[in-house]
This record gives sequence, C-alpha cells and structure tokens, in this order.
Amino acid sequence: MRRIFLSSLCAFALCLLSSTAAQAGGYKVADYPLRVHIYSYNAHSHYWERSISYVDGEGRATLYENSEPKGFDFGYRCSERLRTSSGYETYLARWKKPGKSIEILLPVFGKPNADESCELKVVMKDGFVYRRRNGSVVEVPAAEWKDWMKRHQYDPENGKSEPVFAPAKPAKDTDEQ
Repeated sequence: MRRIFLSSLCAFALCLLSSTAAQAGGYKVADYPLRVHIYSYNAHSHYWERSISYVDGEGRATLYENSEPKGFDFGYRCSERLRTSSGYETYLARWKKPGKSIEILLPVFGKPNADESCELKVVMKDGFVYRRRNGSVVEVPAAEWKDWMKRHQYDPENGKSEPVFAPAKPAKDTDEQ
C-alpha cells in the first residue's frame, strides 16, 4: 500500500513539474512589440545524429519600431531554420541588446501555436530600408518607404499588417456628351 502511495505521489509530482516546464517555455506576444520583415538570408545547417543541431548564416531585413522602418544586416545561429517573410508578413521581435541584437519568434513546423526564439546580431543601416523589387532585394530611402506606409495605412506593429490599396479607377468613357 505504501509503495502504491509513493508511486502515485511521484507520478503526480512528475506531471506537475512537466506542465510547469511547458508553460515556462511559452512566449507572450505582448513581450515582442517590434516587427521584422526578412528579405534575404543564407543558411548552413549543422547536424547531429541525423537531426538539425543548429542553423547559422546572415541576411537582410527591415525592422519596424515606433512606426518607423529601419534596414539592417544580420548574422544568426538558431535552432530552427529561418525563412524569408512572405508578402507583407513580419516576425514578432524585441530588442535583446538595443542596437546590437534582436530576438524574433519563429513558428515551428508541425507544431501549431509553437514558436522558437532566434537571436539576430544586427548592423543597423542609416536612412534606408530593404525592399523587394522585380525579384531583387534593393535599398530604398526610409523616408520614401515611410510615406508609402502612411498612404497605404501599413503599420505592422499596430495591427495594420496588410496595406490598403485604393480601388482601380474606372476607364474613362469615350462617349462623353
């Protein structure tokens, strides 16, 4: 009887500890107020016993902070593969060391609502952002991109993650009287 009681108590304690550890690994969206759009990167995967141990590389991205776009180059070493942002999609981010490193959240494939953090070592660019134009990553003056953001009500930090485009103007009627 005593063994059963001790076994049950140990099993209960193990369940309690594992559930606490699972909750501690979660990330709060509110802790990641910035947004990062990744335009390009290169990667080298490192394996250990047939599974990825870590991935490292470098790339180019645009940070959205206080509704201001800022371009940066970065180096990284993460446990998950990095992916470029699709369309206007951005990653949740926060400064780890202001001006030096940013932590982003990467979704984990095959695990809904699961994220892994990844630290990007950054070199901020002065006065320009990265954009994609005709399939290439180009530098655009930050002021020009900021004007575009205002005109299209695009501000990913504040829930405006899709730009608003004006409807196409109808063609002029040639039968004017």
